[in-house]
Amino acid sequence: MTATRVLVLNSGSSSVKYQLLDMSDSSRLAAGLVERIGEETSRLKHTPLTGGGEAREREQPIADHEEALKAVADELARDGLGIDSPELAAIGHRVVHGGKFFTEPTVIDDAVLKEVERLIPVAPLHNPANLTGIRTAMALRPDLPQVAVFDTAFHTTMPESAARYAIDIKTADEHRIRRYGFHGTSHAYVSRRTAQLLGKEPEDVNVIVLHLGNGASASAVRGGICVDTSMGLTPLEGLVMGTRSGDVDPAVIFHLMRVGNMTADEIDVLLNKKSGLIGLCGDNDMREIRRRVDEGEQEARLAFDIYIHRLKKYIGAYYAVLGRVDAIVFTAGVGENSAPVREAAVAGLEELGLAVDGELNSVRSDEARIVSPEYARVAVAVVPTDEELEIAQQTYALVAPPENRNA
Repeated sequence: MTATRVLVLNSGSSSVKYQLLDMSDSSRLAAGLVERIGEETSRLKHTPLTGGGEAREREQPIADHEEALKAVADELARDGLGIDSPELAAIGHRVVHGGKFFTEPTVIDDAVLKEVERLIPVAPLHNPANLTGIRTAMALRPDLPQVAVFDTAFHTTMPESAARYAIDIKTADEHRIRRYGFHGTSHAYVSRRTAQLLGKEPEDVNVIVLHLGNGASASAVRGGICVDTSMGLTPLEGLVMGTRSGDVDPAVIFHLMRVGNMTADEIDVLLNKKSGLIGLCGDNDMREIRRRVDEGEQEARLAFDIYIHRLKKYIGAYYAVLGRVDAIVFTAGVGENSAPVREAAVAGLEELGLAVDGELNSVRSDEARIVSPEYARVAVAVVPTDEELEIAQQTYALVAPPENRNA
């Protein structure tokens, strides 16, 4: 029996998101989420995606990630998809920060674990949880290849002129301070899918990818290679996000310390959790913000305008970086579902060859599509992201026998 299944795990500090895929045809067999791990009552939602099974949900105490993964294994086993199955080829793990060292998916061993652990100071919210998920999965299936797919890997192709900050170079190197970028699996998948949508090869296409969710990032992709991205040392830099500020003058931090008597930890919480849209208007759900805008509320209008202004600045900047742009593509929750955001982001940029067709832009669809008019020099596209599929494909390509890698 050929093993063609890949279990994709995305372990957060108090959650585990998972999908089981069959790479013989890239079909999804099951998906689910365990959340509130370690709290008094945790929740597991499991959805079989084949065989007509119904979604199941249960609430119970789940003390840690080990218990969470055992609960996931139990749910998969109920559908005949147990992780002890000989059909399971590998487990693919999303790892947020891979630094400069990890430029591609990597089979996990002790050396990889040590390096991911060494990167915790630059990813204190993410890498510890990723490590916990990996170690737990390795204990459950020590015989199975475990593969790390790094959010930062797609961005390691950035030239030094884009990746370096203009600070003392010895200090930067000593403390690993540079721009790493994140959402890399999404940017990789979406840029490649956009080329396919245009009927071209990735190496023939220049694309600006706008990943707009609660976290948001932009990337400039030249011929399938990332040359710039908006997130930096951490996911805080760049666009206005749901709860993150994005770009601010660094002196704001010193000012808050000196004049506001705030600690570094307090400022960290302010910029990461109490800023962005929620800091501007009290909401981080773009649907709710647009409802308030449509009702004439000025606070929501200001938040929306700031969000769009920053987005346009990055579109213009990355247009300049690329020189020639074939497509601008919107993805993730806001990018895929908010027609007003797409319309506002390109409004006034007609001289750059950008426009949206109102009728095409207003259509709700789960399919990749072009929403610009035929006369537009630059395509405006909407491409649903699929990070789990990207992780599964990268994982399977690494561990499958050569004859099965194009399955």
